[in-house]
Amino acid sequence: MTQTTVAMPDKSNGSTSSTSQVRFGGVGGQGIVLAGRLLGRAAALFDGKEAVCTQTYGPEARGGASRADVIVSNNPVDYPFVTEADVLAVFFQEAYLKFRSELRPGGTLIFDSTLVNPSEDGDNVYGIPATEIAEGLGSKLVTNIVMLGFLLGKTGVVSRDSMEQAIRSMVKKQLVELDLKALDAGISLAQGDAIA
Repeated sequence: MTQTTVAMPDKSNGSTSSTSQVRFGGVGGQGIVLAGRLLGRAAALFDGKEAVCTQTYGPEARGGASRADVIVSNNPVDYPFVTEADVLAVFFQEAYLKFRSELRPGGTLIFDSTLVNPSEDGDNVYGIPATEIAEGLGSKLVTNIVMLGFLLGKTGVVSRDSMEQAIRSMVKKQLVELDLKALDAGISLAQGDAIA
């Protein structure tokens, strides 16, 4: 099994940076905030990195705009918000339209092809049927974890083991196994493997 990773360039000198700026965008009820919190926890508590996670969402419990920004670094994080995303993972068309301009040139765009129709294609643009995969696993509630797995499989921003630990520490016990299946489905898709 081979893994393709996406290098996160340092904008100042073109070298590979030890900092990754990740933005998740969608609507309330899609697990955007949970995806960001899981990534931040995996990095900070289980991968030995520095991480900051911030989130914004509308007053509606479901259906309002939602965003989670995660900064992962080998060094202390000095600013908690994504200024130019290295990775943009969007779960809904309006999130794509709103946040696309904040993805750095050459950055990685990951979108749920079930719900998002981007106006671009090319290198580092990945449409995955995350909602369909989640439904095939038994619940569309794990769409966010499928997307998170794909992000891990493409970028290597944190290890699979650290993400498993984060899931086990944050998710209700009865949902852990389903979330781990969703995580592995996303990673397998990113690595070009068949989804079990």
